[in-house]
Amino acid sequence: ARPNTARPSHRPEGTFARQRGDATPGRGSDVPESLVIAIRSTATFFTMLALTRVLGKRQLAQLNFFDYVFGITVGSIAASLSIEPDLKFVPTWLALLLWTFWGLVTSSLSLYSRRLRKLLDGEPTVVVQNGQILEGALKRLNYNLDDLRMQLRSQGVFSMGEVEFAIVEPGGQLSVLKKSQLLPATPADLNIPTAYKGPATELIVDGHIVHANLEQLGLTEAWLVEQVRGRGHEMADVYYAELDTQGNLYIDLHDDLQHVPQENKVSE
Repeated sequence: ARPNTARPSHRPEGTFARQRGDATPGRGSDVPESLVIAIRSTATFFTMLALTRVLGKRQLAQLNFFDYVFGITVGSIAASLSIEPDLKFVPTWLALLLWTFWGLVTSSLSLYSRRLRKLLDGEPTVVVQNGQILEGALKRLNYNLDDLRMQLRSQGVFSMGEVEFAIVEPGGQLSVLKKSQLLPATPADLNIPTAYKGPATELIVDGHIVHANLEQLGLTEAWLVEQVRGRGHEMADVYYAELDTQGNLYIDLHDDLQHVPQENKVSE
């Protein structure tokens, strides 16, 4: 038999990969890997920006264990998508979208199903009732007395004798009700009438007038200019201004003017 003298094919790896159709951008091509990572990272950044807006706002303290694991998983996928050029972009990007989609579905369904909310979020657990520590509840939560006392101190409670009820919320934070004789007196307790006090309304933010808020209060830009000039300033000097429900106008000037913020009662 004649020996096989055929020369082995020395096809470039990148060319072979492209013919198979499974090449990753930047490998086996003239595109620098740093540029590929920059493009992938930019695409991932704007994808995550859009997805977080879709998922809605939720404070970190309100996250349950499912939300925590979900966030870590989505973040890990996004990080891999950005910095691992060996991963195919489209399938990994699709996985990111699917995780977000199912997170949005479960979050939306939980709005209408209390049973699903209990499954995902869990339920509050009473750990102190009528001043008595419930040891069984602590064990179910894998809590010990040191954990409980630490949480109480974070709520400004340094003695178990002050606590009437304590509840561990699904997010892990502790809600505390002190004994009634230790609660501060309120105007209602003393039969003292009070005036309404709501949040202040922003009128100028970053030097720009918030016209929608002015209209909501039934005020005009001319009124605002008059108030500012009445303090001896021009509109260009004002960095921030707000009006509270008692009619007090707070004005803060730009830092470079080195003026003390002013707060005065104004008339309608």
